Amino acid sequence: MTVTQSHTEELIEVAGATIHVLKGGEGAPLLILHGAGGNPGWLGYHQALSEHFTVHAPSHPGYDTSSRPDWISTINDMAHFYRQFIDEVGLAPVHLMGFSMGGWLAAEIAAMCPSSLKSLVLVDAAGIKPQVGDIAEIFMISREQAQQLRFYDPKQVPDYETLVNRTLTPEEEDAQWRNREMASRLCWKPYLHNPKLPAYLRGVKIPTLIVWGRQDAILPLNCGELYHQALSNSTLHVIDRCGHSPGVEKPQEFLRPVLEFLAKQT
Repeated sequence: MTVTQSHTEELIEVAGATIHVLKGGEGAPLLILHGAGGNPGWLGYHQALSEHFTVHAPSHPGYDTSSRPDWISTINDMAHFYRQFIDEVGLAPVHLMGFSMGGWLAAEIAAMCPSSLKSLVLVDAAGIKPQVGDIAEIFMISREQAQQLRFYDPKQVPDYETLVNRTLTPEEEDAQWRNREMASRLCWKPYLHNPKLPAYLRGVKIPTLIVWGRQDAILPLNCGELYHQALSNSTLHVIDRCGHSPGVEKPQEFLRPVLEFLAKQT
């Protein structure tokens, strides 16, 4: 998996915020929501998906170089922001994909405005408290410790040294701290979940694919099983020998079920 340059960067004004968006490809719109660590940039799976869809990959308000309006301080606030983003950018009906915290955000959006979505893909999503196992602490540990939790086996991550384990620039270090502060604001209490979310989702009929790394050490597989129970029109796909970030750790095993699912929804 390598970073490519076949995309553009845009600044979009929505709901009092200036949002940095990576965009590439052509076809039906696919909105990708990143996790608590921030926008990872245009990765191999973005490029692969852009061969079939117009991929929109924004940095959330308060993340990276995107501004943060004062009114956004919870995941619910952020979901309202993206409801407006989808309308103002003219994406509906949109394929929506979310990773980790971004999966939680995507689920909240699906419960809030299901008619705006064509399909939903949740990848190792936060948002539901597990009944088996616990959500790991990720805000009070070092970047190195977080990387150890993130992957089942770093040796199987393509381009691990250049993509994941490289030294950050001072600007990237500053962005990391800013992202962590914003993630703490959004996710601290209750920690990385919404107790009401399973109830919200029971009325959602959107075709949904739930993808999970079986050895996820941050959000246990039981979270995926509970999402599957809550979403009546969902399929759960588990990737063996894989941790919290299957799009990075096992990109081909991740893309195969995702592309097959999305092809059925177009």
